[in-house]
Amino acid sequence: MSSIFTKIINGEIPSYKIYEDDKTIAFLDIHPESKGHTLVIPKNEVDKIYELPDEDYLALMNTVKKLSRHLEKQLGARILWKVVGTDVPHAHVHLMPLDPEWQHGRTLELTPEEFEEIRTKLEYHE
Repeated sequence: MSSIFTKIINGEIPSYKIYEDDKTIAFLDIHPESKGHTLVIPKNEVDKIYELPDEDYLALMNTVKKLSRHLEKQLGARILWKVVGTDVPHAHVHLMPLDPEWQHGRTLELTPEEFEEIRTKLEYHE
């Protein structure tokens, strides 16, 4: 059975996508802990990040690095990386901007308009 992330990759579920290439996709977390909280996932569905083939792992981490620099520049905030591996059975990395309002574990309630505004600001173009 496909994970919710695979359904996002396949366009079956909408998302606030900010980046996509042939191996990875990144979109805003719908339960963000800070404005700009982004999930970066490989298109290859595996449960644990350490189960990824090397090529996919390296592609994932290259995207994480690229987008971390981009988010930092756009938001003026240091970017925290979290690899939890328990909430969705599909490898992923959380990119969390550490703004002054950030509180670990607290989620923000954002409107669709706020999500779209953040998505537009963070959308990455090479």
